[in-house]
Amino acid sequence: MTHPHTLDARQALSRLHELIVLDVRTPAEYATGHLPGALNVPLDHLTRALPDIREAGARGDILVVCASGTRSEAACKTLADHGIITAALAGGTGAWTDGGHTLHHPDHQRRSTWSMERQVRFAAGAVVLTGLALGRLRPAFRLASAGIAGGLVFSALTNTCGMAPLLAKLPHNRPRQGDLEATLTALRDH
Repeated sequence: MTHPHTLDARQALSRLHELIVLDVRTPAEYATGHLPGALNVPLDHLTRALPDIREAGARGDILVVCASGTRSEAACKTLADHGIITAALAGGTGAWTDGGHTLHHPDHQRRSTWSMERQVRFAAGAVVLTGLALGRLRPAFRLASAGIAGGLVFSALTNTCGMAPLLAKLPHNRPRQGDLEATLTALRDH
């Protein structure tokens, strides 16, 4: 790509017809709505898709998308480490919808799965509350709450999230049998 390594929503919209759009969110998040024409290659399956992404990148420019831009930037770095030049959508699908652009919903279905950020907040809050409640019986349970608090501080300081990759392994966040293979086939045909 001869343009910046990030595109804002307006720039992406103007070039959408010529871009290969990869959405690196979980399949559950992707199903809640994605950029028109986006192909779902979850971040944790990116290395498996490298040959097909490299081939597609030789045919056209690639835009990587996630919910907020954090995972797409990580994906762009991974792809750059393998010689594949891409751009990330600044602000992710959140910025896309904030710009007044619509998301595509597969088969006109809207799944009620939460975004990864919301899943992380829920899991962290549940562990903290459980640790505090059980801590009344056994003070050692409060260590779980302290561990989560420390993890949240570390997450904020490093702009990473250790809980998201764990939650991405839950069944509702995993690609269904054949979905990733169908995406890779579509990528080859793009």
